[in-house]
Amino acid sequence: MLFVWKSCWSSLHKRNYLPVKLGFSIFLLGLAFRLLFSQSSGFSEVSEAPFLGKIVKPIAPLKGKCDLFSGDWIPNPAGSVYTNESCKYVFDHQNCMKNGRPDTGYLYWRWNPRHCELPQINPEKFLEMMRNKTWALIGDSISRNHVQSLLCVLSKMPCHEEVEHAVEVYDDQEGRSKRWHFSSYNFTVSVIWSPFLAEAAIFEDINGVSTHEVELQIDKLDTKWSEQYQGFNYIMFSSGKWFFKSTIYYKNNKILGCHYCPGKNLTELGFDFAYRKVLRDFFNFIVTSNHKGMIFYRTSTPDHFENGSWFDGGNCKRTEPVKEGVLELNEMVKIIRDIELTAFEEAAAKASETGVNLRLFDVNPLSLLRPDGHPGAYRHFHPFAKDKNAKIVNDCLHWCLPGPIDSWNDLLMEMVVNGKDD
Repeated sequence: MLFVWKSCWSSLHKRNYLPVKLGFSIFLLGLAFRLLFSQSSGFSEVSEAPFLGKIVKPIAPLKGKCDLFSGDWIPNPAGSVYTNESCKYVFDHQNCMKNGRPDTGYLYWRWNPRHCELPQINPEKFLEMMRNKTWALIGDSISRNHVQSLLCVLSKMPCHEEVEHAVEVYDDQEGRSKRWHFSSYNFTVSVIWSPFLAEAAIFEDINGVSTHEVELQIDKLDTKWSEQYQGFNYIMFSSGKWFFKSTIYYKNNKILGCHYCPGKNLTELGFDFAYRKVLRDFFNFIVTSNHKGMIFYRTSTPDHFENGSWFDGGNCKRTEPVKEGVLELNEMVKIIRDIELTAFEEAAAKASETGVNLRLFDVNPLSLLRPDGHPGAYRHFHPFAKDKNAKIVNDCLHWCLPGPIDSWNDLLMEMVVNGKDD
């Protein structure tokens, strides 16, 4: 909080807004008095968040040790730095408030590592660091979800004033791969849709309805990203969930087998076979690439379907975070997580020898604690307006914007600034 105040004051000082500076000084003085009074009275008051409870003070950093991904979600009365109305980058199916979600408590939490402070991302500082740089987030729709969150956060100053809107300079006409440019900083952000990281023919619409099995070339990395790879200063890769889908596997352009393809008379190889093979080739490409930037691998995120799944009545009606140990990953996600962590550990050892800056962005555990952060029924516009008992396909995989995924940007900046990943 102190960092934010300093940033705000510096901004006001540069612009010489005397009346505003005077008002801001009065505000700080009043706030200091209120905090002093609250402490002496033995209680604290929170009036801006839709919950009551003690605000947990972050634990002081332990010298030489900080696991950014081990911690707790704690109350954050300030809420998000942007709103669903103020950010034009939010897709309709993640715009939970616009779509009529009635509760707002999911907006008032922040991630707090147990052994160190995690500052909120400072858009002005981040953009200045990224001057003349390029970012790419490569993966599936969760990567796109994250890019939207990042753009929303970067469009705001710590004092909630606008910085600059990124201009869209590329769209693949399907809304899956896009690129934006911050002209004042010559900073480019791209999202590249490559859910398998390998070449794949996909026959599925935006609602997840397939007309044919995926055809995956398990021995060929996707040229959509591999041919641009060296041109990005910072990259975040991810994959995983798409390997659950009904898929026919090809190697050397010949059918090798499949995963879940009844009636095809093909050898069932399993999704884990394909994921291990692709990640092995992927990480080998990365660690031998002589890339000079920073590369992250984001672990797969959990879904929170209860009472079913995407197409058979699954829902996610929880309205608060849960404590560690309350929920478990489903068995399939456990398998892909084990594959990811094993493959990354092997790759990291090689990267230390080749000099490639490879980092693990392990948001799986902290995301598991946020079953309240998904659109659910509010992927759709006012889904119960005509029928309160309407049967709706719930989205318990992607994240509301604003929402829990915004905290990923705080983690991202901390790792970029200080090189922290453990």
